[in-house]
Amino acid sequence: MLYPDAAAAEANLVDYEKTYAQFTWDDAVQGLSQVPNNKWNAAYECIDRHVEEGYGSKEALLFTDGLEERRFTFAEVKEITDRYAEVLLREGVQKGDRVFIFLPKSPECYFGILAAIKAGAIAGPLFEAFMEDAVRERMQDCEAQYLITDDTLNKRVPAQDIPSLKKTWLLADLEDEAAEVSPQEPVVWMEEDDGMLIHYTSGSTGQPKGVLHAQKVLPHHYISGRWVLDIKEGDVYWCTSHPGWVTGSVYGVFAPWLNRATVVIHGGRFDAGAWYQLLEHFGVTIWYSAPTAFRMLMSEGGLHHQYDLSRLRHILSVGEPLNPEVIHWAKEAFGIRIHDTWWMTETGGHLIVNVPSAPIKPGSMGRAFPGVDVGILDEQNEPLPAGEPGKLAVRAPWPGLMKTIWKNEEKFQSYFTENGWYISGDTAWKDEDGYVFFQGRDDDLIMTAGERVGPFEVESKLIEHPAVAEAGVIGKPDPVRGEIIKAFVTLRSGWESSPALAKEIRQFVKEELSAHAAPKEIEVVDELPKTKISGKILRRLLKQQEVDKQAGEEQRT
Repeated sequence: MLYPDAAAAEANLVDYEKTYAQFTWDDAVQGLSQVPNNKWNAAYECIDRHVEEGYGSKEALLFTDGLEERRFTFAEVKEITDRYAEVLLREGVQKGDRVFIFLPKSPECYFGILAAIKAGAIAGPLFEAFMEDAVRERMQDCEAQYLITDDTLNKRVPAQDIPSLKKTWLLADLEDEAAEVSPQEPVVWMEEDDGMLIHYTSGSTGQPKGVLHAQKVLPHHYISGRWVLDIKEGDVYWCTSHPGWVTGSVYGVFAPWLNRATVVIHGGRFDAGAWYQLLEHFGVTIWYSAPTAFRMLMSEGGLHHQYDLSRLRHILSVGEPLNPEVIHWAKEAFGIRIHDTWWMTETGGHLIVNVPSAPIKPGSMGRAFPGVDVGILDEQNEPLPAGEPGKLAVRAPWPGLMKTIWKNEEKFQSYFTENGWYISGDTAWKDEDGYVFFQGRDDDLIMTAGERVGPFEVESKLIEHPAVAEAGVIGKPDPVRGEIIKAFVTLRSGWESSPALAKEIRQFVKEELSAHAAPKEIEVVDELPKTKISGKILRRLLKQQEVDKQAGEEQRT
C-alpha cells in the first residue's frame, strides 16, 4: 500500500501532497485479496478473508440494546453468513437477484446483508422505521424477489402488492433452516460491474430512486476506511447509522470490516446516557455519527464527564454540514477534533474529507480525497476560481460511483455534464488550499440585497449563541431585497422567547459574522422539521410554510 514515508505508514496517515501526486485507484485494489485476481465478492473480503488469514478468533461484532449483549468473532460471523447464504442458494437465489433485508439494527441485519451478497445477490437493506408505503415503493420498483424480516416488521410488508416476491423468510425460520444445512463454501464470485447493493434516495419531487452499486466499489470502501476512518489493528469502531441508509452500510458494514475492525452495533433509540455508556463499556476508539446527534449530546452539558471515554481517539461526522461550534465543543469535551466528511448515496464513498493528519478549518467539509477531482462550477459547468461560490461537482468516474439508477437510465445520465462532471446538487466554494465550504443545496442559497448568503454559515453562527439549540435559516421572499434572511430557532433549556432575546441573537450574528448575514427575522419554535433519515433540517419545508403564510396574509388584506 502506498504511503509517503515509514512514519506515515506506521501512523496510517495521509500526506496529501505526495499522495495526490502518486495515488491511483489500483493501489487500493492491492489491499484486498481476491480482487487483484478479478474475483469480486464483498462478503468474502469483509469476513472470510480475515478468517483465512488467521484472524478467525478476533472479535468482529459487539452488540447491545441495553437489555442484552452479544459478541461474535470473525469465524462465527463467517459460519453464520455461510449458513444463511446456503439457505438462500438452496431456495433458488441466483446472481443478480434482489434480496431485501428489513430488520432492526441488530447482528442478524448485518448477517443478512452479507449473506445475500455472498450468494451473489443484490442486497437491499431497509430502514427499520419504514412503514408500508415506503416498503412497497422500494420493493415494487426493484422487483424484489426475496425478503428477510421478522414477525413485527413483516406486518408492514404488503406482499400482495409485490408480485415479484417469491419468498419471505421470517428471521426465526431462516435461523432454523440455517441450523440444518452444511454449507459448502457458498461464495459466488462476481465481476466488478455486477450489482452488490441498492439504496433508495428521495429527492424533492417524485418517488425514491434506486441507486445501484456494483462490486467495484470495494477499493473505495477499503482505502477510505483506512485513510479517513483511520482504522488500525485493534480498533473498536462504531457507526451509529442503520444499514438501511448508505452510511450505515458503506461505513457501518463494508469499510470497517474490509479493514478488520471490531464493529459495534447499538440497538434502540438515541439516548445520551446509553451512548456514553456504550462508548465506555466497549472501549470504542473510532466513532462516526451525524451533526444532529453531536448537537443533541452537546445540549446535555457535562454529562460526558460521568463516563470514561479515554479510549476514544477519532471522531467523524456525516450527513449534513458540521457546525464549527460542534467541533469546538468536541475538542473541549473529549479533547478530540470531529472530522467532517462529504459524500452522497450516489457517490458510494467519501469524496471530500478531513483526514487525521491534516489541519481542520472549522466550517469546511475538508479537501478532496486522493484520486478525486472536486470542482466548483458556474452555470455553464466550467470551473470557477478559488473563493467563488457555485455548483459542487466531481470529475467522473471513481470506483464508488453508482452503476446506475434502477430502471431509470435517463435519471442516471442527468447527474452528469457533457464535459464529464457529476453534479451533486450542492453549492459550495473552495479556498486556495483546496478546502471546500458548503453553502447549501442549489435552491437553498439566499440572495438578499444583491448578496449571496449560505444558510449553513448563518445557522452555525446562531447555535454559537448560548440560548440557541438548533437553527434553520431560509430566504424569505421580500419585495425590496428579493429575500430577507429568516431564522427559525429552538432554545436551550432555561431560556425563554422574548423580543429582547431575538434582538440579542440578531446582534450576535451581526457582530460575529456580518451585517448582511444577520437574520432580519427570528422565530422561536418548539421543534424544527427534519428528515427521518439523518435528522437534516428541512429548509424547503420551512420556506414553503413561510410562503404559504405570506400568501394567506395577502389574501386577508
